[in-house]
Amino acid sequence: MTDSELIDARIEQLGDWRGEVLASVRSLIKSADPGVVEELKWRKPSNAMSGVPTWSDDGIICTGETYKDKVKLTFLKGASLKDPSGLFNSSLEGNARRAIDIGEDDKIDEGALKTLIRAAVSLNTSEKR
Repeated sequence: MTDSELIDARIEQLGDWRGEVLASVRSLIKSADPGVVEELKWRKPSNAMSGVPTWSDDGIICTGETYKDKVKLTFLKGASLKDPSGLFNSSLEGNARRAIDIGEDDKIDEGALKTLIRAAVSLNTSEKR
């Protein structure tokens, strides 16, 4: 199975609001950056379904982890990104990362998230020069 197929299977396996949120966020990421690469990173050899959905373009943009009470999007270079809409609501004290915790009843500001994704890609690209 490809990493994208494993992410599909993970979403289906969740079978609840977390899967719906992860699928929605994934769609927004692909829409904001059609050249994005999907991977399932940090898999355990004993469990092919383990691992963290990761989206990259000239470097990691963000990861999407699921917990019992939230879906967490972690932007590895989030501290370097402008966030005028205030999407970042977790991991605010770090020097590099910032995260967005999405709960079951939270609404995603799709436009603001796409802007943040594009800014992360732009940062990755500028650092490659």
